[in-house]
Amino acid sequence: MTDTTEADMAGRRAVRRKEPPPGPATGARPGPPPPRARLWRGVTPWLFLIAPLALLLTFTYAPIINMIAYSFTDWDGVSPELHYTGAENYTELLTRPELFEVFFVSGYYLAASALQIVAALYFATILSFNVRFRNFFKGVLFFPYLINGVAIGFVFLYFFQDGGTLDSVLGVFGVHTDHAWLGTPTSANISLAGVSVWRYMGLNFVLFLGAIQSIPGELYEAAELDGANRWHQFRYIIAPGIKPVLSLSVILSISGSLSVFEIPYIMTGGATGTETFVIQTVKLAFQFNKTGLASAAAVVLLLIVLAVTWVQRRLVPDDRVDLV
Repeated sequence: MTDTTEADMAGRRAVRRKEPPPGPATGARPGPPPPRARLWRGVTPWLFLIAPLALLLTFTYAPIINMIAYSFTDWDGVSPELHYTGAENYTELLTRPELFEVFFVSGYYLAASALQIVAALYFATILSFNVRFRNFFKGVLFFPYLINGVAIGFVFLYFFQDGGTLDSVLGVFGVHTDHAWLGTPTSANISLAGVSVWRYMGLNFVLFLGAIQSIPGELYEAAELDGANRWHQFRYIIAPGIKPVLSLSVILSISGSLSVFEIPYIMTGGATGTETFVIQTVKLAFQFNKTGLASAAAVVLLLIVLAVTWVQRRLVPDDRVDLV
């Protein structure tokens, strides 16, 4: 009896001393994924990029390569035969001043782009604060950008014609003029540049407004506590905060000023000194059947835009802005 009891007690003590099986290690790092999982992880992003990359190569880079190839030929756009002429098209472009004189027209649009950026930044700053009917004014400013360019061209063609809408509005205020708004190079280019400002200001306005609204509101509250007025908030908070977007808008405005086509082509067709470099290139290709020379002109325009963009990026680098 005693021996049995001692044996039971010894067994119980042994059971109590037995440690539970170790659980899973919570701090241990998981092992590397199998090779097949690693392969799928690396291939999956490219599977999603196949379609956009195919479209980009087909409709962007392939035409650019063909355009560069055509610029070294005398192709007329119709004949199946291509004759290699070397750099003859580029030599003709550089030795005929009238082909580059059309770039002076871009000066009107460049000045209009500066006015457009200033106006868009002003309205974006004003409407970023609490003002009455600000949603209504946002729609009014952005609406012209949504209208088709062909429709805008025809609307303003009747707006600027003799005895048209503009003359009627001026007559209401007692201003009577028989000035032909599209009859002289200076007034025609100013009028067309004004139409460009009206149409594209909405795009810059939305870009600036989005950048301003992304700035933390605590910065404005701290500035108001320190006694900063609206001008100080714009100078020390808004302007540094939207610097990358402002730089992008400048690049888009310069490239757009050099490649204006839609509005002057519809309203004047390039007449009365309103012909731009792109309109001239289109006429060379489709009116005079000089596709090789037109391709060379398009390549030159592409190089000019890239050079201007590079210079602008060097002068105003895209530094990281940290206001907090």
